[in-house]
Amino acid sequence: MYSTIRKVSTKKILEKHLKYLSPVTVRHNSHLIKSSIPDVNIPNVTIPEFIFKDFLKYPHKIAVECNVTGKKFTFEEILVKSRNLNSALRKKLKLTPGDIVAILLPNIPEYAICVLGSLLANLTVTTINPIYTPDEISRQLKDTEAKAIFTLTALAPLASASTKLANQSVPIITIKMQNTDSIPEGTHDLFQLVNTKLDIEDLPPCDTNDVAMLPYSSGTTGLPKGVQLTHRNIIANICQTNTSQLRLSSETSDQNQDVIPAILPFFHIFGMTGILFVHLHNLCKLVTLPKFSPEQFLHLFINHKPQVLIVVPSIVSLMANQPMVKKEYLQQIRVVFSGSAPLGIQDEEKLKSKVGNKTQIKQGYGLTETSPAVFMSSNRSINLGIRGTVGEIVPNTDIKLIKIDGSQQEINSPRELGEIFVKGPQVMKGYYKREEATKEVFDDGFFKTGDVAYYDENGMFFISERIKELIKVKGFQVAPAELEEILRNHPDLLEAGVIGVPHKQYGEVPRAYVVPKPNHKVDTDGVQRYVAEKVAKYKQLKGGIEIVDSIPKNTSGKILRNQLKKEYQKATK
Repeated sequence: MYSTIRKVSTKKILEKHLKYLSPVTVRHNSHLIKSSIPDVNIPNVTIPEFIFKDFLKYPHKIAVECNVTGKKFTFEEILVKSRNLNSALRKKLKLTPGDIVAILLPNIPEYAICVLGSLLANLTVTTINPIYTPDEISRQLKDTEAKAIFTLTALAPLASASTKLANQSVPIITIKMQNTDSIPEGTHDLFQLVNTKLDIEDLPPCDTNDVAMLPYSSGTTGLPKGVQLTHRNIIANICQTNTSQLRLSSETSDQNQDVIPAILPFFHIFGMTGILFVHLHNLCKLVTLPKFSPEQFLHLFINHKPQVLIVVPSIVSLMANQPMVKKEYLQQIRVVFSGSAPLGIQDEEKLKSKVGNKTQIKQGYGLTETSPAVFMSSNRSINLGIRGTVGEIVPNTDIKLIKIDGSQQEINSPRELGEIFVKGPQVMKGYYKREEATKEVFDDGFFKTGDVAYYDENGMFFISERIKELIKVKGFQVAPAELEEILRNHPDLLEAGVIGVPHKQYGEVPRAYVVPKPNHKVDTDGVQRYVAEKVAKYKQLKGGIEIVDSIPKNTSGKILRNQLKKEYQKATK
């Protein structure tokens, strides 16, 4: 009886709000580069309305399952539990529309309920890496003034320590990874919140231009900043990447449902939009990995037989080069999609020889600020047999390439390098509480990515390098400024400069150059430990520490990291 009532009310809400907009009109200019794919309609709806639209077509199919614990939820269960959580957050925790809630979780099935239930309550969701230290978490909690935190029972002490550092009294909602886990005293049990129907009036959907997601990114420079992504930004990117020319999964039917491993973290926008939102909307089955390990990776292949893999280059390399990933494990895979960093042609070729021609290997390019996708391999790029490309522009998007010689001239011919400027409905509203930083990254409505690329005669793009000085460790962004600030606070150090240096396993790793305070002796091992206590593992100084007399700077005091890189390259020749 309850299930029937829920279906009717959900259907009424969806019918009321699912009104589609006409296609976006774009201006044409000889210097603008556009996709060969026609523009798509973008519905004027919120994320939950869009994601839940077809859930009741297959209410009893599995939507999300944990690769480790076997815990699973059907589409109907996610819908009902999300609606119950929405009510509980407003009635029990007294949260109001516009409040920000934080999610401090690995990839588990409940993640979908936490996000969608919060969005149904017209809240904004900020996601936090669960391997962060209390210092890193407290910085984000302070900046967002988060009103609640979702986390695992095992991570409750971390969440509690972080709220104390932030000097905030924040309700902590805990989730049991295993049924034998106990709920820490003073925290709220998610199980009770999502399994209790409360008597509270439903909220009308919020404005689609309201901020839905607030992931943190270092942008093109500096310390991490909140990236304001609206409901419309996210919906636009789902629609842009889900056209017949770009779509990764096949249509779900009574007989068919693609299995998609959720390996990439949901706290990252690539995992959130590209895996969780897109493939829940497509009614696929997601299999979550709370923590990546080669053993769990193999378990996933053997037990769940996925059809689509969405990964980063390091995982492609593992699949291509490790004998334990046997050819027979990969036979059912139709598509391997790699993003977050460029995939080397050698690894692509090695994997292709292992999986055979029936498996497509695709790439894409995006940023947190673009929800994330800007370029994706299309059916056309696959048919042309082009290797090493991140594909073509997604629809509804304008691209300009600007010469990097300082002339600010626009490029209008193939194979010329330029900085990528992007305009489209997926581009962020701006950085949270950072008006100046927002102004700096926009030029006449175009977002300046800081990345350098060129396109070929077929309109396929190739990423060349980054203007920005971010360090990419296994797909994670590391801001040199953040590490430099930590190093400057070391009692024995006066100054510091940090650069990224090449690393076979991780792509890049941070390396520090430090200047001791007068009459202070520096123990580099001690400095390593000092930094390791304050940052996540991927931010640690695996590239080493070098003691120097001074840090090169320009006249305005900005660290000349390019000069440090040149010195490193000279020393390692």
